[in-house]
Formats: sequence, C-alpha cells, structure tokens
Amino acid sequence: MACITVRKRSVLFRSNVKLARSLWAPITTTSKKRLREMTVNYGFSVAGGDLCLLGGTWYVTHAGLICLASRRRCQGIKTAVVDSLSDPVANRWVFKATVYTAGSKGFVGYGDADPSNVSPLVRGAEMRVAETRAVNRALRKAYGIGLCSVEELGSFSASIPSAHAKQNGSHSSGGNGSSNGQPRLRDRLCLLIRQHQLDSNLVKNYAAEYCGTETLRGASREMVEAFISHLSEWATKDREGLLAKLQSYPQSPEVRA
Repeated sequence: MACITVRKRSVLFRSNVKLARSLWAPITTTSKKRLREMTVNYGFSVAGGDLCLLGGTWYVTHAGLICLASRRRCQGIKTAVVDSLSDPVANRWVFKATVYTAGSKGFVGYGDADPSNVSPLVRGAEMRVAETRAVNRALRKAYGIGLCSVEELGSFSASIPSAHAKQNGSHSSGGNGSSNGQPRLRDRLCLLIRQHQLDSNLVKNYAAEYCGTETLRGASREMVEAFISHLSEWATKDREGLLAKLQSYPQSPEVRA
C-alpha cells in the first residue's frame, strides 16, 4: 500500500508541476521544491484548487484544507463568535475555531474580518470571512501546515479563480483585471505590500513616479505590471534600500490607487 501511495504522489507531483508552469510560469527551483513537499506530505492538487502561487509564494486554499481534513478523517470542526471582540454594527467579527483530530483535545485557531481587511468583492460578508479564516488557521495547526492560507490575506478574501476555471477560460479582463486568470494587479500590489510590510501610501507615490503619471490610476496596465515586477525584485534583494527610497517621498498627499 505504501508503494502505491508513493507512486500516486509521484504522478501527482509531475501533474502539479506541469499545470503550475502553464499557470504561473516561470516556476523557480525553490517553488518547485516547496510544491514537492506539499504534494508528498499532504497530497495537495493544483488542478483541484488546493494551492495557489502568488508573488512567488505558495498559499494553501480553504478547499485544499477541507479536502485534507476529509482525507485525514477529521473528527469535527467547531466554530463560535468571540462576542467580546466582535462589533456587529461595524461589521467586525472574530471567530474561534476548534479542529478535532483522532485522540486530540482540539486545535484552536482565531480569525477576524472587518471592512478594512477584506476584498471589496466580499464586503458585507465579513462574518463568513472571519469564520473561514479561523477554520483555516485551526486546520493548519492540526495538520502542521506551514503555508499561510490565501483566505487569510486581506486582499484575497474573495474566491481565487481555480486552476480548472483558468483552464476553461473562466476569467475576466480589464484595466485592473486579468486576461489570463491571474490575480488583479491591485491585489498583486497589495500582496507585495503586506508581504514586505511596506507603507502603502509611499508605495503608491513611488509607483506613480515610476509610471510617469500623476496618479497610479492613470498608469497603463503594462507600466503597472512592470512596476510590480520591479518592486518585487527590489524588496526581495534589498528591502533596506527600498525602504530608504520610499522614505524619500512625503506621506501626503496620498496617491490614489
């Protein structure tokens, strides 16, 4: 049985790499190694929408975590609103989730959501977003998953297009959208800001200067894409240098995205 499992995981990994390259090329050696770990250890499937590659970093999805819980015969998941930290009037919700595995006393995770940390696409659904985030964190603890879940990222609270949808052309296009199923430019920029803990207003000022426009909104899609690539590379190789550059811009007036 073990040999069969190893062979199946090997086939799944090759399939994952092939599809990942077609969706998010290029795939770095580090990303490929991480994908192998996630495939072998957890049986995650790119085609099944279990994983998503954003900004060169792998994220697990809520669907992937739920499927894993089913495969590992999870004993149950309990969720509850944390009343003392929630504010229904302000649409701020905090949830506590407990995941029960065989022989455990439960793994606890907390999730919060409010209009400031969810995508505009899911405004009004903060309660459900908070519960999903709490469940994801509890599941990641229960099964020892080091990857952050995509739903825990504020800019990606809405559903990420699945690999299946991308293969079948179920995606949108537009100035700030995508014509190839990739996340919107604004979401990609927000993710970089969160990943590298940058000041969003200063980044927008720098972006406007880089693109040669008064506001970031007035820049062409090609220029914004070029800026995102430039920012990602600089933040990865020399974050201190990038911070020094950003500090050269005034905090106000804010450049609109």
